[in-house]
Amino acid sequence: MNIMKNVEIEKLTLNIGAGKSQDRLEKGVKLLKMITGIAPVKTVTKKRIPAWNLRPGLPVGCKLTIRKNSKPLITTLLKAKGNVLKQNNFDEEGNVSFGIHEYIDIPGIRYEPEIGMMGLQVCISLKRRGGYRTKYRKEKQKTIPARHRVTQEDAVKFMEKEFGIKIGGEE
Repeated sequence: MNIMKNVEIEKLTLNIGAGKSQDRLEKGVKLLKMITGIAPVKTVTKKRIPAWNLRPGLPVGCKLTIRKNSKPLITTLLKAKGNVLKQNNFDEEGNVSFGIHEYIDIPGIRYEPEIGMMGLQVCISLKRRGGYRTKYRKEKQKTIPARHRVTQEDAVKFMEKEFGIKIGGEE
């Protein structure tokens, strides 16, 4: 098999949505820093939604992206789910996304009273080894051909092989 067709991890993204509550946002920032040791960035609104009292520039969440050495953290986060994911955790482009309801489910993380109970969203983006630069380069950007994209089946096989996950039933 061509080694350039091998699937690998592109990035790991951790996300916490806090809404308008700035207190909850600060707790989310502390939580992500406690889990990874890296300071997250705050996400801000781009649209005005009067029904929700949102205006542009208002911080509503925090996120963190890890591109290198994410495998140990992914292993730990999957243990919080019991190494079981559902088929609908995989999208058509080969990305894996799941939520952790309470951070104390993550092995090695202790309860912090100042943070309280909080959950987070985990997104794992997968890619093939060769050819993905054409999607991000500055000049002559191209789309990835269908034969080289990571499919849902490829993502499931990769996660089963690399992390030993099991696929559970639908929700």
